[in-house]
Amino acid sequence: MARDDVRHVSALHRGAREPLREGDGGFATHVVVDGGSLLRLPESYDDVSAAPLLCGGVIGHRSLDVCGVLPGQRLGLYGFGASARVVLQLARHRGCHVYVATRSETERASALALGAEWAGGYDDAPPERLDAAITFAPVGRVVIAALSALERGGTVAINAIHLDEIPAFDYGALFWERGIRSVSNFTRDDARAFLELAPSVPIQTKVEVYNLADANVALERLKHGRVSGAAVLAMPD
Repeated sequence: MARDDVRHVSALHRGAREPLREGDGGFATHVVVDGGSLLRLPESYDDVSAAPLLCGGVIGHRSLDVCGVLPGQRLGLYGFGASARVVLQLARHRGCHVYVATRSETERASALALGAEWAGGYDDAPPERLDAAITFAPVGRVVIAALSALERGGTVAINAIHLDEIPAFDYGALFWERGIRSVSNFTRDDARAFLELAPSVPIQTKVEVYNLADANVALERLKHGRVSGAAVLAMPD
């Protein structure tokens, strides 16, 4: 659908008298959006391989900026799903040294294959102090593990919209001007900048494709950590 067509349909929808039903949204084959909210996908990616760039990839890019890591510095990634996979490649492209902590031995191997200099478990201390870290697991104790691995003045960016709770911890882990920041969203400019950058890295995505009718299967596998990379729902013809 062309940009002008999208704006036209969106205007008709906004002018309709019938309000949106509570059940609208979620998984659907079609969606109406305002033309100003559309993003141009890189032509070098097909639809399936481009899917992980959106949301997970863009918010990962935002997290990399929020944590403040600079070229040549050491970055820790705590959790290694679809978003972290993108961040590792972005950080390597930026010239950072990347250290990955994850409970999955398979994902540790994937991280090393993508250029991580070290991969271990959440309770393992990286071989060197980190200048910055990003946590992807929605578990508070992982935030503390990342914070405890930081060099003075470093920042932990929490790439999660939900966190169970942050347990009590020794103030020494936060002292020397270490910091914790949340990453709650991204702007359209963030998204445009990332999508322009992705092909030049180039970002390699990893997907598991499911039919739309199998969305609950994908969610169940995701819940139990059985998805390697990103789960992508394919629309029916």
